[in-house]
Amino acid sequence: MFHFNRLNLEEATSILESGYSYQEKFPFAPKNYHEALENYRNAMVLAGDIAGNFIEPRSAQIDMDGSQLKDGKVTYAKGSSESYKQLADAGFTGTILPYEYGGLNFPATIYMMLIELVSRADAAMMTMIGYQDIGEAISKFGTKEVCEEYLPKYISGEHIGSMVMTEPAAGSDLQGIQLKAYQDDEGNWFLKGNKHFISNGCGDMLLVLARSEEGKSMFGLSLFACHGGEKVNVVHVEEKMGLHGSPTCQLYFDDAPVKLVGRRKQGLLHVLYVLNHARFSVAAQALGIAEAAYHEANEYAKIREQFNKIIYKMSPVANMLIDMRVAIESSRSLLYAGAQWLDLRNNLEEKVAHLKAKGQPFEEEKKTFNDAAKMVDLLSPLAKYVITEMAVKACYDAQQIHGGMGYMREMKVERLARDVRITTIYEGTSQIHILGASKNVINDMLKDFFEKNEKKDFGKKLLTSLKRIKEIRVLFLESLALVKVHESIDFRTVAAKELVDMYGYLYTGYLLLNEAYIEERKVLIANRYINSALAKSHASLAAIKNNQYNDLENIDEICNV
Repeated sequence: MFHFNRLNLEEATSILESGYSYQEKFPFAPKNYHEALENYRNAMVLAGDIAGNFIEPRSAQIDMDGSQLKDGKVTYAKGSSESYKQLADAGFTGTILPYEYGGLNFPATIYMMLIELVSRADAAMMTMIGYQDIGEAISKFGTKEVCEEYLPKYISGEHIGSMVMTEPAAGSDLQGIQLKAYQDDEGNWFLKGNKHFISNGCGDMLLVLARSEEGKSMFGLSLFACHGGEKVNVVHVEEKMGLHGSPTCQLYFDDAPVKLVGRRKQGLLHVLYVLNHARFSVAAQALGIAEAAYHEANEYAKIREQFNKIIYKMSPVANMLIDMRVAIESSRSLLYAGAQWLDLRNNLEEKVAHLKAKGQPFEEEKKTFNDAAKMVDLLSPLAKYVITEMAVKACYDAQQIHGGMGYMREMKVERLARDVRITTIYEGTSQIHILGASKNVINDMLKDFFEKNEKKDFGKKLLTSLKRIKEIRVLFLESLALVKVHESIDFRTVAAKELVDMYGYLYTGYLLLNEAYIEERKVLIANRYINSALAKSHASLAAIKNNQYNDLENIDEICNV
């Protein structure tokens, strides 16, 4: 609620609601920004109610039951189907999708809040309602005919959606995709070949990236919408470490009929639009899991006694709990700052296109769009990397606070530790996202933002933290200069992690300082976060100065024993 009450979505929402002109066609559409915010607030209250009182109580049994593949058909756990229906009946299966097809037409930021709430209750449920960006891609790039065919049943919850990209030889390297898309003599499209590691690949609305042209060029890929059915065979459902309520499928497309979404040969460019949403969605999922783990650890620590003392009062445990709380709150600041930039970028893109088509001036909107697009290019991979890595540590620390009990299947933290692990892997590994963020980091994209905040007066209680975050800036610039001139490209590539980490500390640290200026409790969060970030930044500079990664060329001698 702290972040909800500070949302800055006025411009994005106005564009999204077409200047609040939808009332004639859709009477439930808001008349103004105040009414829109009330709609969002009421929706989040309802989402929290469903998540806490309906979804969470079913989550343990869902984890035990999992999904089953029999005679080529996948059956979800009973609790998964029940939870999904609750969310669908509330309209949340179409949260960010247009009114025209039955959606709520909400901003992405509110959608991320929904994902965080649902993931805190049951992380597996996120893969059923958290991939609405595939519906948004169809809405944005598809023809009206394709939208009418695929979106209404998806939004109503009758159909479950899936993003179908990964292949055995093409994980993060999407240019390696070989699933063949071909046309018959009448121009109809079909798919032939395999996909694997597909969350909810058994669904009824599949958005598939396939190769429509010969060769391996990135411009040889196109995007297609596909119904499941007998021409899409679920060959296998993976046995996974976690997220048991979400079936991960191996698929075989047996000349499956599909519809082209967007422009032929532009599939990879269309997918990049989807991936920005997906990265923030997974970050929100990880954040929800971490929040659940923290509460489990905090409550357990208050009742567990050792050496005639409640462990909550023992300094090593207290320190772990404080670190978890600070990590979660700082991650939440990063997530919702990024999500609001995503909303601004996406909606300004629509506005610029509209103004351009009508022959009206759009230079000012274009400039703001470009600024927002740069922020999303940085914050999308940064948030995904930082928040998912944080969540894995938070869940493992929560297990540690439980001691031996945390290793037992009967304890919720055991499931959370299994569920969270995938978040640093799917929708791009942490290493991929470090590289994705590093270009903007090396170019010091936020230089003006940092300089502006350095000059602010945050008050006496934050004076020391302001001084220390300025020190981090100095350490970053020194590290950046050393990495730029290093002769080894391998060293520079690995050292990029140190630079990205420090840049994340700077951006998030200033977000927290601005929050602490208006909220007394946040002073404690900001101070702890920046103190820790300064220590880590010194370590990062030391790693670079000491040429810690100069032995990369010796991998054979070190590893092949």
